[in-house]
Amino acid sequence: MRSLAIAATGMSAQQTNVEVIANNIANINTTAFKRAQAEFSDLIYQTERLQGVPNRGSDSQVPEGAQIGLGTRTVAIRSLHRQGSLAQTDNTLDVALDGRGWFQVVGPDGEMLYTRAGSFNTSDGGQIVTADGYQVDPAIVLPPDSVGVTINEDGRVFARFSDGRQPVDVGQFNLALFANDTGLEALGGNLFRETTASGPPIGGFGGDPGFGRIRQGFKESSNVDPVKEITELITAQRAYEMNSKVIQASDEMAAVVTKGLR
Repeated sequence: MRSLAIAATGMSAQQTNVEVIANNIANINTTAFKRAQAEFSDLIYQTERLQGVPNRGSDSQVPEGAQIGLGTRTVAIRSLHRQGSLAQTDNTLDVALDGRGWFQVVGPDGEMLYTRAGSFNTSDGGQIVTADGYQVDPAIVLPPDSVGVTINEDGRVFARFSDGRQPVDVGQFNLALFANDTGLEALGGNLFRETTASGPPIGGFGGDPGFGRIRQGFKESSNVDPVKEITELITAQRAYEMNSKVIQASDEMAAVVTKGLR
């Protein structure tokens, strides 16, 4: 019976849906995390009767046919790159992007990677790095005798000193834009990689046309809405249960047919 296979595809789709929702909830406190949603598509159809063909023994056409769908499948898991709320931390090396853009960091193999998690720190050499120790690009190095740092909205970094000297400009955060943010490849650790689907990066600085401004002393929170996720979870659970009921009903119907043939 086709209904068994069709309902099985529905259960598989809802299992994927629950896994996506579970990941969203697990990352509800992850800096700059972007919630995802599963996208589904119907499968091919089996045609029992074509529409628009001539009726038997008549020149009139059949107005509508009979097509039976064979279920559903997952076509994408889409990250929704909406701005998360900004949470004040008062940490001078916490920076958030208020608007579009990505920070550039150098990955472990020298590859250029991108992140919106601006929870930066300094290495033993004074370089500004991510929480995993990846250096921002271009390199920004704080003098060893500096006692603080000021970061402007355009990403320019100034080192401060205790002896009253003028702050020194030590560099600027470069930002990148992509034509299709959802086409970036997620690598974990709040890092993303350019792909052919995302398009090449477009460089710029905070406050440039199309780019967000940099806010020092803030972190971008996850854009996961817990109420929405729980609602989606309940809906997915109910859909899974309904598909299992279809399998149960189809199995009982097949048992009746088998019993009648004995």
